[in-house]
Amino acid sequence: MLTTGPKGTNDILPGQVEKWHFLEKIIKEICREYGYAEIRTPIFEHTELFLRGVGDTTDVVEKEMYTFQDKGKRSLTLRPEMTASAVRAFVEHKLYAQPLPIKVYYEGPMFRYANVQAGRYRQFHQFGVEVFGSDDPVVDAEVISMAMDFYNRLGLRDLELHINSVGCPVCRPKHREELRKFLAGKLDRLCALCRSRYDRNPMRILDCKEEACRLVSEGAPTTLSCLCDDCREHFEKVKNYLDAIGIEYIIDDRLVRGLDYYTKTAFEIMAADIGAQSSIGGGGRYNGLIEQVGGPPTPGIGFALGLERILATMERQGIEIPVENRCDIYLAPLGEEAKLKSFRILDILRRSGLAAEIDNLNRSLKAQMKFANRLKAKYVVILGENELNRGIAAVRNMADGQQEEIALDELINYLKKID
Repeated sequence: MLTTGPKGTNDILPGQVEKWHFLEKIIKEICREYGYAEIRTPIFEHTELFLRGVGDTTDVVEKEMYTFQDKGKRSLTLRPEMTASAVRAFVEHKLYAQPLPIKVYYEGPMFRYANVQAGRYRQFHQFGVEVFGSDDPVVDAEVISMAMDFYNRLGLRDLELHINSVGCPVCRPKHREELRKFLAGKLDRLCALCRSRYDRNPMRILDCKEEACRLVSEGAPTTLSCLCDDCREHFEKVKNYLDAIGIEYIIDDRLVRGLDYYTKTAFEIMAADIGAQSSIGGGGRYNGLIEQVGGPPTPGIGFALGLERILATMERQGIEIPVENRCDIYLAPLGEEAKLKSFRILDILRRSGLAAEIDNLNRSLKAQMKFANRLKAKYVVILGENELNRGIAAVRNMADGQQEEIALDELINYLKKID
């Protein structure tokens, strides 16, 4: 039907969008304080970017991408995540030639053809950051602490930070072989998708959400047991930095994240009671990704946080989001002459930076006061024939109901000074 939105999408209506404005305000504040500049990329990219960057054995690429051909027969994909797009922009515009590290943030819609359930949509929004150019474990800790700081500023409680190291190209082959040996006699108990992953990327089997696959992989070799000396030392330093600033964490040796580009540090933040999906954000290091999409060898790390899931968690935890008044002054004219005068006042007030509204349905004064209250107007200016004849306007404070008469030639200055 034309009167319903596509499955898995939401309209963000007046009364709801103010909550998003609040999140966006906190995002801008924290990114300024942590030294991140905003980046904006196209909503669609060449499909090959995600095949090479995200990985062709991931659920995202295998089952969830919105891919189409344009009129030039080029394969394009609505971005399912933002890291690959940010990396592409980093390489295309040669940001690696600038002083490193480069620190960027983004906020916007992503698209995945996923099962619609609590906290999971086909168009969803993420806030994320990326740091290009440093392999220092302190950057891992900074990125993780920034995510936790963001949640703290929103007032979220009872969150769990899960961390792991997924190794690197040096130690990953050892884990791959040990995992294959462990699963060799159990392939018939895996789902079809995981059987196909056995040769290509068996670590993805640990990320499968099918209960049968999770049972089969219980007790499987972990990445932590196979780390090389460099990855082990890196992970120890990350934990030391987190300990130094009092951030609690759970070492989760089954955490591999859902994207192929992760190396070394991987993390997720979990919240209880948001339906089938408990993760409200996560991220990790991706030291080989920039080189993989055509750039010079450059380390990288970042996170992505789901805004719909954050809002759902805030609602479940009873966190009130402050909503600013949409209207400072409501002009309530009675009669055409008063309306003309009020319209001139309205224009001046708006040009002075005040949020002002005027009745445009020719309602009674009682109806206008009721509507002004619905708009949460701070003040109402009442102007009718009687007031015009006397050269005054009645100004009512909607908070306490007090009303006073102000001379028309002093009204503008008076309204500009009120709180």
